[in-house]
Amino acid sequence: MRVSTRGDYASRALLSLALREGDTTPTSVRDIAERTGLPQPYLEQILLALKGAGIVTSKRGVGGGYVLARPAEQITLGAIVSAVDGPIVVGDFGEPHANGACDHEGQCTLLAVWSEVGEHMRHHLDSFTLADMVARARGMAPMLAPLD
Repeated sequence: MRVSTRGDYASRALLSLALREGDTTPTSVRDIAERTGLPQPYLEQILLALKGAGIVTSKRGVGGGYVLARPAEQITLGAIVSAVDGPIVVGDFGEPHANGACDHEGQCTLLAVWSEVGEHMRHHLDSFTLADMVARARGMAPMLAPLD
């Protein structure tokens, strides 16, 4: 599985908002783009998707912008990625035992494994919250060690 550019940008934008916890004034798209180095037009689209998923709220007009819709402890990386990319899956292989998926040798076995891997990825991404990312960004929690 690859996290898409949209998933990465959404996570970076929300981490930027979460790093300003306690600041209840909305942050403009321009300010988020400047702080994160993300392209503003693309960021606008992503923030609209996050708003539609109930992860951020917005205020229009002068002094407007975006704020987290709920505490950073309640927003997982899995929810962020799903909001902008759709369901987290390994591939578009279908489900085991559905629509003739088990009609061909070995296919049902592999579909079951891919489904299980997707479930592990969802669970793993859901184990990280924006609050966890804030702690890591501030040096209050260890960064992940590189995989061998």
